Amino acid sequence: MVTTHDSRPTTPPRLAVIGGGPVGLSLALLMRQRCPAWSVSVFDTRDAAKDVSGDPRTLALSLGSVQVLERLRVWPGGQAAPIRQVHVSQAPPTLATPFGEPVVHIRADELGVPLLGAVLSYGTLLAPLQKAFLDACATPDGALGSRDAGLHARLGTAVAEVRTDGDGVVVTPEDGVGERFDLAVIAEGGVFAEQSRKAVTHDYRQTAWVGSVTLQGATPGLAMERFTRDGPLALLPLPSPPGSDPKTSRAALVWCVDSADDPVAPLSDAQRLAVLATRLPAAVGTPVGISPLKSFALGLNAEASLVDGRVVRIGNAAQTLHPVAGQGLNLGLRDAFLLVDRLASGAQASDAGVASALRGLGVARAPDRWSVIGATDFLARSFTWHAPGLAAARGLGLAALQALPPVKRAFARQMMFGWR
Repeated sequence: MVTTHDSRPTTPPRLAVIGGGPVGLSLALLMRQRCPAWSVSVFDTRDAAKDVSGDPRTLALSLGSVQVLERLRVWPGGQAAPIRQVHVSQAPPTLATPFGEPVVHIRADELGVPLLGAVLSYGTLLAPLQKAFLDACATPDGALGSRDAGLHARLGTAVAEVRTDGDGVVVTPEDGVGERFDLAVIAEGGVFAEQSRKAVTHDYRQTAWVGSVTLQGATPGLAMERFTRDGPLALLPLPSPPGSDPKTSRAALVWCVDSADDPVAPLSDAQRLAVLATRLPAAVGTPVGISPLKSFALGLNAEASLVDGRVVRIGNAAQTLHPVAGQGLNLGLRDAFLLVDRLASGAQASDAGVASALRGLGVARAPDRWSVIGATDFLARSFTWHAPGLAAARGLGLAALQALPPVKRAFARQMMFGWR
C-alpha cells in the first residue's frame, strides 16, 4: 500500500508486461527508474533459471538504443561490435548517375558521435537485462513506503488472455485466475510466419537466409547494405571471439531473396560462399568462410495504433518489419521509452493520468513508427517490382543522398535516434 500525505492508504497502480525479452525487460527497468510508485509484473513462458546467454541470434542496435541500455546500466559494451561506418550500395549492373557512383558512406566521426550503433547476440544482451531485472525484484526500493510497488517476476508463467475491462485490464495466466491491472503492455512478438494478422499486413514472398561469414581484409566497424537483383544483402560486424585470427573478422549475414525463385536454397555452403563473393563490394573484404544458414519468411505485420483500451503493444507485437533497415528492436525500445516517459509525466497514481498518457501515446509515436514502416515497406516491395528503370532510380537515389550532406546527416540521425 502507498501512504499519501494525508495518511490515506492507496493501492499502487499495477502494470503487467507480457514478454520478457529485451523490450519487455527494458520497459520494466525504465519503469523502476521513472515510475517507482508503480507495481510492475513481467510474465514470460521462459523460466527464470534458464540460461539465456547462449542465444546466438544477431541484434543490430542504433546509437539511441545503446544509450537507453547504458542508462539502465545493462549495456555489455565489451561484448558488442561497434558500427563506425555504414556502406550502402547497389550491385552491378547499374547506370552512371549525374551525382556519381550509387554508394552512400556514413561515418560516425563525420557526425561527431562515437559510433552509429552496435551488433551483438540476443543472449549477450538478454542475460544482463534479465539479471538486472531479477536483482531489482529481489531488492524492492520501498517507493513511497509501499511493499507492493516495484518489480515482480512472473517468469515461467504463460498468459492465456489479456482483455480490457472497464478502466483496467484482466490478465489471465494459463491454469490460473485472472488478475486485474491498470495497464497491460504486450511486448512479445515472434516472427512473421507465426503471427496472427494485424491491421496492416503484407507477405513479401521473400526469404531471409541468416548466419555468419568470415572475412579477410575487412574494414573494422563497417556495416554494409547491398541492393542486388535478388534482394537486399547485409553484413554486420560481429565481436571477434578470444584467440581468433587477427587477420580475419566475422560478420552477421542477412541475405534476402525471392521465395518462389530462391537462388540460395539449393546451394551447398561452398557454393553459397562463392556466390556471395560475387555480390559483395570490395570495401567489406573477401569472404573466406560461411556458417550453415537458417531461413525465415519475411512480411510486414503492424497494428494501426499501439493502444487498444488499456492494452498497449510495443516492439514486434506492434510492428514486425522486413530486416532491410534493421530497425525492429530499435523501434520497440523507442516505444517503451516514450510510454514510460508519458506515464512518468502524468500518471504516477492517477487513473485519469493513465488514460491521458495512453491517448497521447499513439499520436506521439506515429511519425517515427510510420516513417520507418513506410520506408522499410517501400524498399522491400521494390524488389518484387520488375518495371524497367527501377534499379536505375534506386541507384540515382543513393548517389543523390551521398551528394547532399545535410540530407545524409538527417537520414543518419533518424536511423540512430528515430523521428524527433
